[in-house]
Amino acid sequence: MSSIDLDIRIVPPREKHPTIFKTFDALAPGEGFTLINDHDPAPLRHQFDATRGGQFGWTYVERGPVVWRVLIEKSR
Repeated sequence: MSSIDLDIRIVPPREKHPTIFKTFDALAPGEGFTLINDHDPAPLRHQFDATRGGQFGWTYVERGPVVWRVLIEKSR
């Protein structure tokens, strides 16, 4: 599986979610990326559930307190 790191901490706030979804939508089935953030992206998970339910995997790799890393994969 291919995986890249997406450090969203450096992206301006209003561009964060659009950047994340654009990155996800560009993935081929079975590919993924590691989201790096400065807080728990739980609200983003809810947005993924609402807009792309059943199309993704969500695995916490690191749970703070300073850095959160989440592997987001596109389902096959």
